[in-house]
Amino acid sequence: MVIEDIFKALGDPTRLRIARLLGAMELAVGELAQVLGQSQPRVSRHVGILCDAGLAERRREGSWVFLRQSESRGSLIPAIQQLLALAEAEEPGFAALCEADRRKLAAIRDAREAAAETYFARHASEWDELRALHSADSEVERRLAEALADAPLGSLLDIGTGTGRMAELFAQAADRVVALDKNLEMLRVARAKLQHLPAHLIELVQGDFAALPFADGSFDTVILHQVLHFAPDPAPALAEAARVLRGGGRIAIVDFASHDHEELRTRHQHARLGFSDRQMAELLRGAGFTAGPPLALEGGELVVKIWTARRRAHAAMLKTPALESAK
Repeated sequence: MVIEDIFKALGDPTRLRIARLLGAMELAVGELAQVLGQSQPRVSRHVGILCDAGLAERRREGSWVFLRQSESRGSLIPAIQQLLALAEAEEPGFAALCEADRRKLAAIRDAREAAAETYFARHASEWDELRALHSADSEVERRLAEALADAPLGSLLDIGTGTGRMAELFAQAADRVVALDKNLEMLRVARAKLQHLPAHLIELVQGDFAALPFADGSFDTVILHQVLHFAPDPAPALAEAARVLRGGGRIAIVDFASHDHEELRTRHQHARLGFSDRQMAELLRGAGFTAGPPLALEGGELVVKIWTARRRAHAAMLKTPALESAK
């Protein structure tokens, strides 16, 4: 794409406003239409021009299409944002438009948070019941942060992000965070929780932990926080985690030690009743990891364990159908 195409793409007031909005946060095309006060087909045409010029990227999430700034343009995107900020300072008309857009954007943020609160209220009793069985979340988070404090996080993937808490917890320490979840409703909850973070720092992606939509060696750190017990077979999920980690990259798994609370299968859809250290060591070794010593938090009926490991640089990973089809 030549530079003339980039400037041509920016040569429209609506597209300048879209570029300015995307500097603040990722937005659905429908949300952009709401902010801009234009029809969705018209906004989609502007979005297409920006994407064709490599200035924005689309991402489908169920029936929604989200738009974010392109990550493939290096220093060009920050330079464009600086230019737009200067235009706001120098051009009263453009500044008034951008300020009105930000007010509408604030309303969208509020609507997202209200939807998240409704979801929390609907499921609060279930989560409170489960939390009562194990150590306080704050203690688990503190010990996990300590377990990962011996090296930079770099590019971090939070698999099964749920409400986005792990992504939020580690966002300031990582170079960037990708928060992945299969459940669209949970992704919308996470988006509301994480929308205060800079747009370039956080990305939310819909996907399955057994077939991650990322290239080999994309991340330095992977976290699976209370996720693996949902997998009938954890091996493909760990093989995928290994695939997307760089050699020497780290994985941290927070889950329950083996237990006999059978009711969790039906009440909370747990496929696995925790893991023994031996099970986890074998799973990690088979996926190409060298495991460190596990940590145990015994503050309740359910013991929470933290297992950490490093990806071996040239390990022969476990081959699975899901892994092969993802390549």
